[in-house]
Amino acid sequence: MMNQVKTAAEIANIRISGQMLAAVLRYLTPLTVPGVTTKELDRLAAAELERLGGQPAFLGYQGFPGVICISVNDEVVHGIPGPRRIAEGDIVGLDFGVNYQGMITDGAITVPVGEVGAEAKRLLVATQEALTAGIAQVRQGARIGDLSHAIEARLRRDRLGVIEEMCGHGVGHQVHEDPLILNYGRGGTGMRLKAGMTIAIEPMATLGDRHIYVADDHWAIKTSDGSLGAQFEHTVLVTPDGAEILTQ
Repeated sequence: MMNQVKTAAEIANIRISGQMLAAVLRYLTPLTVPGVTTKELDRLAAAELERLGGQPAFLGYQGFPGVICISVNDEVVHGIPGPRRIAEGDIVGLDFGVNYQGMITDGAITVPVGEVGAEAKRLLVATQEALTAGIAQVRQGARIGDLSHAIEARLRRDRLGVIEEMCGHGVGHQVHEDPLILNYGRGGTGMRLKAGMTIAIEPMATLGDRHIYVADDHWAIKTSDGSLGAQFEHTVLVTPDGAEILTQ
């Protein structure tokens, strides 16, 4: 499905969806501590979202069994919540989707647990700054390649592995819509954005090379060399002169 320009009513609802998503991630961050299981974090996310009045967008999506994707260390994305206990020094990706009145937002953060190493900090800072760089390119008339190039340039500056198989995307009426927003590319290429579109921008990077594989559970995406991976993501509304971040 191609990403559509949203009506005023849809924009109002997707703003609420994004506010709920951001609230749940803020709620989970201080609870992501040594000893907690990823399944417990999933339960907490579900309960908090229900309290806020939203519905989980990921639960059951293509068979996904959790409310939130929780990816630890060498898991870049799509980790299934389960009995794994978080440990001091881990980095934990929390990737969440919310449906409110039929409007879907998608957002992610990677949380350091306690004191993490200097290289892990470098990965987190660069990946989050790559998201900021991509969002800075968003406005009516911008090309998708402008976003992709800005993301890649920031990641390359820290010599990170830029994952090519996973990417951002349109979002709104469905979890995944066109266009795809790669985390690498050439400026001045690709389709032009229109005001009123909503897109999810999500840099993913590794401390090693870019190669990944799908784990035995058929969901978690892991780095082939066992290096740490990180993801940060916002859903944004394209405006005539920039972007409104919906998930902060």
